[in-house]
Amino acid sequence: MLVSFVAARTCDYNRAIKMTFMTRLRRLTILTWTLLLAPVAAVAHHAYTAEFDTTKPIKLSGVLTKVEWSNPHIWLYLDVKDDKGNVTNWGFSASPPGMLQRRGITKNSLKVGEVLTISGHRAKDGSNNASGNVVTFADGRDALIGQDQAVNPTEARPGAGKKQ
Repeated sequence: MLVSFVAARTCDYNRAIKMTFMTRLRRLTILTWTLLLAPVAAVAHHAYTAEFDTTKPIKLSGVLTKVEWSNPHIWLYLDVKDDKGNVTNWGFSASPPGMLQRRGITKNSLKVGEVLTISGHRAKDGSNNASGNVVTFADGRDALIGQDQAVNPTEARPGAGKKQ
């Protein structure tokens, strides 16, 4: 009887050790993956000046051809005509959808086919992309669609035109 009692206690003890080991191993695995993936998340969001050249302000008018309303930033695309009548499609990165909605700009505020003027900064890679900092609608309303700190004093500020 004593032998079976000792054997039962030994099995319970071994099971407890094994469970403790598995719990610690699971926690160590989770910690390891967290530490490995944390830098990826930190690098995913970049500084404004990493992508856009603040020494190259740009202000373009054109017809809105497409709106990509999704995180982390919305994108607006304009067909812009040059002096010779050639049309070039430009992409403008703006704030996240939630931030724009808090400013009163919704997906329905930006209608494909309407004429917009957007000011911002040209992309450093020389592509036809730019930051979209201030948008002016055809009726004269303007709105901040970029980051506050990205607006240069030389750019149109929201409120300079008609109020929304």
